[in-house]
Amino acid sequence: MNERCERERPVFLIGYMASGKTTLGRALARATGRRFVDLDEYIESLAGKTVTQIFADDGEPEFRRLESEALVRLAGNGNGSSVIIACGGGTPCFGDNMSLMNGRGLTVLLEAPQSVIVRRLVAERSSRPLVAKLAAGGELERFVSENIARRAPYYNRAAASFDSSKLESEEEIAESVRLFIDKYL
Repeated sequence: MNERCERERPVFLIGYMASGKTTLGRALARATGRRFVDLDEYIESLAGKTVTQIFADDGEPEFRRLESEALVRLAGNGNGSSVIIACGGGTPCFGDNMSLMNGRGLTVLLEAPQSVIVRRLVAERSSRPLVAKLAAGGELERFVSENIARRAPYYNRAAASFDSSKLESEEEIAESVRLFIDKYL
């Protein structure tokens, strides 16, 4: 594949919630001129309701069907799709999503220490229904640890990985963007 096509392939950012997919994805898009898509927001626009409403009204199987359909649309044929996609934390774990993403673009696993993820989740608790009612100091940490372990076989199928632990300030985000571009774009 020529260098131009390689540059235009979609980039799929995967990883556990609060690993920085949306933060890094938006910053990368600004820096590279690529389009940014948050997969959950894209699904919401297609369905005309929130992810929470889809789960409540239609169930997880319907959400996962919509998610896979959205990935196919966004991935195109892998060429000319100059887009950075922040996937949901569970996206790689269902259907044939990892094979699709690996076949059509570059999958990058964003990794941060569990302590960083927990700290971010505590700060964003009100916007994270899965963890909103979990107590920090044991319950939340256990939940995160078990979920990451359960998802690891899927996450580890990513073509690449990137340390996303430094996304707390504008300076850290800018440095992470520079490192990511140097390494992958």
